Amino acid sequence: MAKITKEMGIMDIVQQHPEAIAVFQKYGMGCIGCAAAHFENLEAGAKVHGFNPDDMVNEINAIIEGK
Repeated sequence: MAKITKEMGIMDIVQQHPEAIAVFQKYGMGCIGCAAAHFENLEAGAKVHGFNPDDMVNEINAIIEGK
């Protein structure tokens, strides 16, 4: 299975891997209802919210991989 990258769109990630929603919520990013989620990638969204995008990518990939 392909890994998530910080360059991927937020909505693309959520649509392909709904389990990633838990990570976005953990970081206080209510991305599902946010208009910006339709055009922002994970890196831009994380930076706007003051979080390290690499940390989020690692957490999402860990969930996807079942760790």
